[in-house]
Amino acid sequence: MRYAIINGGVSRSFAENDLLFSSAAAAEDADVLIYADGTKLAPDPAKVAVLVELGTESLAIYAGEEPNTSFANVVGYARYRNGDDAPSKLVELVRRPWTNDSALQAARDVFEGAGLDVVVCADQPGRIIDRLVRPKYNAALRLLDEGLATEADMDLTCRLGLGYPDGPIERIKRGGLLHHYKITQALFETYGTPAYAPPRQAIDAARRAGVKK
Repeated sequence: MRYAIINGGVSRSFAENDLLFSSAAAAEDADVLIYADGTKLAPDPAKVAVLVELGTESLAIYAGEEPNTSFANVVGYARYRNGDDAPSKLVELVRRPWTNDSALQAARDVFEGAGLDVVVCADQPGRIIDRLVRPKYNAALRLLDEGLATEADMDLTCRLGLGYPDGPIERIKRGGLLHHYKITQALFETYGTPAYAPPRQAIDAARRAGVKK
């Protein structure tokens, strides 16, 4: 499956030396177009699939709420990344109810061909991973504020008791509290669920960075 990458230079999914770049074709020769963050999506029904990189937003922002044949081959994607950490091997693919199965399969083929792992989810902001882990990270930060345990003890408990490779606090801080704030704030604004509300440390980090609500 031939693919081209339309790169605006700010993609969080791919490093400059990523394997996908070395195997990319020219846009006119490609069956699949991959739009990285920072580029404006241009629908192309003649392609097998057109992929658009997502942050916390919904694919419906690009493909619309109602079925449209011009966007039936548009698939959202996000390669999971913990803030400033290197991108993981996991790619979340996002489809609308009317997304073509052939477009979804083409997207899967491209990413799996580059050695990445792929999961498919419905069009919900935050997708699978962030909707699962952000409330846990928020809870850990709030428990730290309440003095339940020290940061070191809480992380050690999760590593030894739950078998995690790292603790929640060290993971959040390594990825960046500002990054955590931006994701949780976006999810809180979307869903209104208290578990997504940014905790104090994340809010303070955003204020130090000059982020205004």
